[in-house]
Amino acid sequence: MPPRTGTDGLLVTGKAIASNAASAPISTDGAGVDDWTLPLAFPRTACLPYGSSTGLTIMPSAIPFATIGLLILSNVFMTFAWYGHLKFKTSPLYVVILVSWGIALLEYCFQVPANRIGHGYFNAAQLKTIQEVITLTVFVVFSVFYLGEAFHWKQGVGFALIALGAFFIFTK
Repeated sequence: MPPRTGTDGLLVTGKAIASNAASAPISTDGAGVDDWTLPLAFPRTACLPYGSSTGLTIMPSAIPFATIGLLILSNVFMTFAWYGHLKFKTSPLYVVILVSWGIALLEYCFQVPANRIGHGYFNAAQLKTIQEVITLTVFVVFSVFYLGEAFHWKQGVGFALIALGAFFIFTK
């Protein structure tokens, strides 16, 4: 099948795996129901416009890795945007807000592609659950190593209960 441009202008093609055929984004062009078109996997530069012609291809088996990898990157940026300013309490609030917005923009450059790539392989509830588990993990590392705060066992129990909830989201 020759490469095609998807509805968002990205050039991505391949064959869907039969077990994923019901959940993967499918677009047929008469060549067969196996044909799929997916959004951009890894931008060569952050925040490439969706109309850019990168010609990247992503295999269905790589979708979870691409999604989770991009979500980890986005959560590192968002954690710094939301909590990094706590080390700079003497800085004017408007400066902290502007810097946080700038960091959050970088976070969106990874979060939006992660959700586009992952949706269809994962449902929306699963994407949100993955994001929340990653958020808690990144936050624990951030609060201990960047903010120098102690991790208390009660926090561990609370996070474990959230992980138990994630288990139920992913079981059939």
